[in-house]
Amino acid sequence: MATADLRITRVVLREFGWTLPGLGLDRSGYEPVYDPASTARLTGYVLQIESAAGVTGEYAWSMGSNAVPAAQIKIAARHLIGRDALQRERIWNELKRHFRKHDRVGLGPIDIALWDLAGKAFGAPVHQLLGGYRTRLPAYASTYFGDENGGLSSPAAYADFAVRCRELGYRGFKVHGWGGPVAREVATVLATREAVGPGMALMVDPACGYETFADALAVGRACDEAGCFWYEDPYADGGISAFGHRKLRELIRTPLLLGEHVRGFEAHVDQVLAGGTDFVRADPDLDGGITGVMKIAHAAEGLGLDVELHGPGPAHRQCMAAIRNTNFYELGLVAPGITDKSRHYQVQGPGYSDDLDAVDAEGCVPVPDGPGLGVTLLEDWLAPRVTATLAVD
Repeated sequence: MATADLRITRVVLREFGWTLPGLGLDRSGYEPVYDPASTARLTGYVLQIESAAGVTGEYAWSMGSNAVPAAQIKIAARHLIGRDALQRERIWNELKRHFRKHDRVGLGPIDIALWDLAGKAFGAPVHQLLGGYRTRLPAYASTYFGDENGGLSSPAAYADFAVRCRELGYRGFKVHGWGGPVAREVATVLATREAVGPGMALMVDPACGYETFADALAVGRACDEAGCFWYEDPYADGGISAFGHRKLRELIRTPLLLGEHVRGFEAHVDQVLAGGTDFVRADPDLDGGITGVMKIAHAAEGLGLDVELHGPGPAHRQCMAAIRNTNFYELGLVAPGITDKSRHYQVQGPGYSDDLDAVDAEGCVPVPDGPGLGVTLLEDWLAPRVTATLAVD
């Protein structure tokens, strides 16, 4: 099939919506939290890139910047028509320049869909095309943010949930707290470590929620006491100040994980070389797709560092399966009361789940082994939920 005509003939972008009971927003109105009195209305997108040979690359997403990639795809779609779908590197570099005045997140879904198309053309999963390294991925449970609704509403609630996750097989647990007050954040870190003992990796991610360097330092020292695996995006610079995080690294022992909010391959490398992080963050949705993530992963490897993928999804699993220098798959977001998102979000089709119970007894998730991303979109679920369609040919 790889010798067939794989010129791009049509690009289709669909927006869809669905509901998730038990999900609300925190006091800021931005972060998702457990709320039994709420039902969230969520939006996702599906990109399909069709070729002359009838092979179609597909990618569905509902996290990351969400609508922003969709807006950039609408700008770029006409540039894809007539291009060889296997020339991903050339397309990636041309679109990177095309989006140079923007954040380039539209690159991600386009590149992922092209990798899916290539895998289908060659009859192989993407991780084999990349050079497979593993077929099972150790996972950590990544929580929703702290709430006041009886879910993750106290240090004890985080500790209890971490124990539950450990009993399910998880090897790691990550706290997304409330963003303050700092005393409650510190108590949560220490209570969670005490509850799970020393054998479980513990991560802390304030998501740039701490307003001062002093607050970030206080929680960082609690991370030291708890022996945390990493401390991620602590304070309100937005996660991009290499200087600020280098200063924080000088004052605490816990390794920092930065880069979720740094856009671009070169910017990730600059952040590392400026001493702004220990672990390197990368995300197929936000960092230029599979091509962008592998560039970041190999750059980190050359510097002797590990890269950790942000968020879950089929593209994330395919990337991680082909990367040596990485530790954990982020399965999330999860919380007591919100443990079965896949029952409501079925666009990935049967056999794929990022729910709390998706791990095996050893805390691992499988890598989809079908052609391309290894998942099949469930059109019967998707079609009645489509709210808008753009087709370019």
